[in-house]
Amino acid sequence: MSSPNAQQKDLLRAHMKEIRAESAARDPDAADKLAKRFPLKLLDRFGPVVAGYRAIGDELDPLPLLNRLRKKGAKIVLPRVESSGDMTFRLHEKPEDLVKGPFGLLQPASDAIEIRPKLVLAPMLAFDARGTRLGYGKGYYDRAIKVLRADGPCFFVGLGYSQQQVDAVPSEAHDIALDWAETPNNSVPLFLARAAPQNQKDE
Repeated sequence: MSSPNAQQKDLLRAHMKEIRAESAARDPDAADKLAKRFPLKLLDRFGPVVAGYRAIGDELDPLPLLNRLRKKGAKIVLPRVESSGDMTFRLHEKPEDLVKGPFGLLQPASDAIEIRPKLVLAPMLAFDARGTRLGYGKGYYDRAIKVLRADGPCFFVGLGYSQQQVDAVPSEAHDIALDWAETPNNSVPLFLARAAPQNQKDE
């Protein structure tokens, strides 16, 4: 039996899919806007290896941003879902090198070089001020970020529309919070919001 929070997530997913679809329809230039305003200080601090993704459906397309980051010296990796169910990040240089993966996703082939990113860009359905991210419920990013952080720092960034920010996303113990959210309209440094209550407690 699923937990109450898991059930609430399912209800929120259905609603946010509609919100995201409406946002995408209203802003056809969103991907270009995002690419232009993305703060390069994140690349300077956490690059040069950046994990992106291939957009599906109404996800905000990171391709213009990835192209801009590549021109600035970034090495782009994409997620690959392995037969074990784990998600790895592998070098992506040419679109023709991608193969079909689970759920119809395009992903790097099994012989593509695996590289550890310190900056991970991920799609999302919703997020809140605590950094709680709502994905599709498979937990791929939660498990992958946990593995990456076992070996060092990893800055986790959600890409989406500003309309995808909600008051609260139901959270579960395995959820990994976002450090930052970037939309075509604004930057949301979520790690600062989480640090504020701790600083007040320390005082």
